[in-house]
Amino acid sequence: MPAVTTDKLLELPRVPVPDPQVSAPRRVRAITSAPQGFEGEGFPVYRAFAGVSKQALDPFIHMDQMGEVEYAAGEPKGTPWHPHRGFETVTYLIDGTFVHQDSHGGGGVITDGDTQWMTAGSGLLHIEAPPESLVMSGGLFHGIQLWVNLPAANKWNPPQYQSIEGPQATLLTTPDGGALIRVIAGEVGEYRGPGSTFTPITLVHATLSPGAQVTLPWNPRFNALAYVLGGRGAVGPDLRPLDAHQLAVFGDGDSLTIAATDRPDSRTPNLDVLLLGGQPIREPVFAYGPFVMNTKEEVMQAFEDYQRGKLGVIPTEPVPHLGA
Repeated sequence: MPAVTTDKLLELPRVPVPDPQVSAPRRVRAITSAPQGFEGEGFPVYRAFAGVSKQALDPFIHMDQMGEVEYAAGEPKGTPWHPHRGFETVTYLIDGTFVHQDSHGGGGVITDGDTQWMTAGSGLLHIEAPPESLVMSGGLFHGIQLWVNLPAANKWNPPQYQSIEGPQATLLTTPDGGALIRVIAGEVGEYRGPGSTFTPITLVHATLSPGAQVTLPWNPRFNALAYVLGGRGAVGPDLRPLDAHQLAVFGDGDSLTIAATDRPDSRTPNLDVLLLGGQPIREPVFAYGPFVMNTKEEVMQAFEDYQRGKLGVIPTEPVPHLGA
């Protein structure tokens, strides 16, 4: 699970440690386990948010952990062309390569540690697929796709696309150098990630060495979620156990504590955890298929607009490298 790493960990800025005398630690309200499923043309996923209430997730809607899977030659899969409206998709690729193209002109290649941020807004069509070279060779594939809701006032914004290359992430460590913290979007203390979002969120990928522990400052106005991509650890001030493919939902407060077990298995010695938080929108949500709107009528209108070709036209020219 390389994503973006560094051999100069001890030269990175240290994440600010909240003062325990004044900080309010967030306690764990619930822990859920992600069931397995299949997405797109049949690639395996873990449904990270299954069984969690909309209120606890707000402003997040959906998240899949894609893989981790080692494909044989000819096996890598993607998605066919499909529509979206009313939210943002965030694809963070840890291992492997994906190619994106959309009907609004966005597109590009994302690979180890890159993030593709697509604001569907008023609507578009897009496709995500492995390049032909990866299909032919096979290989390791692992990443996540996160859906971030948009407020009603922004659901009709023009579509946008931003590519965040892995090295653009803000890299931090802990005072003892026991963790690598990648800030992709939002803020951790005084440090900000490169992602630009309509809905204020924080997105962090942290890798903790065996026995390491980190306490991060966290915006008290945001919700807080921790999802384990791989390894074993514990979360919260009482260090509740959290294993691979499990999600912790935190309560109120202004700091998060995550710890890696000091007795990991040989395959996944480190704890890799995705930390998410966002400003709750607190609006009605009606999500169905590829659309996230406020009412059932708006979703029905989105399906009608898609069928009438109002969400875009599939480009005649493929994005570079889509078939290479």
